[in-house]
Amino acid sequence: MSAAKTKAQNLINDNAVVVFSKSYCPYCKASKQTLRDLGAKFYALELDEIDDGTEIQNALYEMTQQRTVPNIFIGQKHIGGNSDLQAKSAQLPALLKEAGAL
Repeated sequence: MSAAKTKAQNLINDNAVVVFSKSYCPYCKASKQTLRDLGAKFYALELDEIDDGTEIQNALYEMTQQRTVPNIFIGQKHIGGNSDLQAKSAQLPALLKEAGAL
């Protein structure tokens, strides 16, 4: 397993909610705001602010077949991007509680 894939997998395993993000992305900001509004604890990794961000984004593509950000995991399960998160708005509190993020 590549170092980037290991890093991504460790973050997913060690956090109830992970948002792989880019600091300038409006969809990433919307996802993080949705989680904040619900009071969820989450870990956001800004891929544009770290040296291995491109490698991590490529590793996430291998893992999820999703190249875009945000790339969101709740309870170690891949949720998808912002539109997927918003589409789950009714189930989100239960998913977050089950994952230990609320």
